[in-house]
Amino acid sequence: MAALRWQMEDGVDWLKVSRTQAGDYRLLFGGSVEFEVSADGSRIGKPSPIGLSQETVDNLYFNQVLPLALSRRGALVLHASCVEIDDFAVAFIGKSGLGKSTLAASFASNGQRFLTDDGLHVEYVDGSYTVNPSRASIRLWDDSSEALLHEARVKAPAVDYTTKSRFFADQVLMFCDEPRRLRCAYFLGDGLAERPAVGEIAPAEAMVELVRHAFLLDIEERQALTNQFGQLANFVNTVKTYRLDYERCFAGLAALRQVIVRHSSSI
Repeated sequence: MAALRWQMEDGVDWLKVSRTQAGDYRLLFGGSVEFEVSADGSRIGKPSPIGLSQETVDNLYFNQVLPLALSRRGALVLHASCVEIDDFAVAFIGKSGLGKSTLAASFASNGQRFLTDDGLHVEYVDGSYTVNPSRASIRLWDDSSEALLHEARVKAPAVDYTTKSRFFADQVLMFCDEPRRLRCAYFLGDGLAERPAVGEIAPAEAMVELVRHAFLLDIEERQALTNQFGQLANFVNTVKTYRLDYERCFAGLAALRQVIVRHSSSI
């Protein structure tokens, strides 16, 4: 395969993916951190940090490399956060900056545990999807952490590639460490609604959205694409999906949580 590049807004390469002579995948982040993933995704070579913190390497491993490796193993992993409501999982799907982590932290700091901050790993079991918990931490911008985590929380060491802070789960920021059946998924809107608005999405529309938010390591391999499209089609025909839009303000989060709880519990 030709080297594939994903660039940031300033044109700098964020991720470059290429193949080794042995057929494994080489993932180079920011031109400075390189991971090697075996062709079938079963093995990940974890590099030693050179000029970067171990925390930076660990974050890249868990938030980027592991989900991509899981996709090579045939797993379905989505860019989404997820919380527990009434012993079920409820997911929030959307691109970076739409508030997935803030929503998860809002629920988790008000008694309803989170399962993941971003990488949502789901498995199809007995006719429904189950969410597997990820790392017991959430990454937040300063304004979100100041608004939601009123007490002083212990931050993880800083990460070189983002100004977000990571907070460990504790008695305030509550984490669910057990798999939960996925009840529904919400695609986050652009924040133009004056009040929370929920609308159902047809499977075809949900399919288009999910393609944008699914982890896939090799986007040129036909069999991998076929397998993922099949998984996504099954997901949208199994899980109820909705559009959720709301004004992006911290003052409205309590009312938003009530809307989500009421709506998801009625499904």
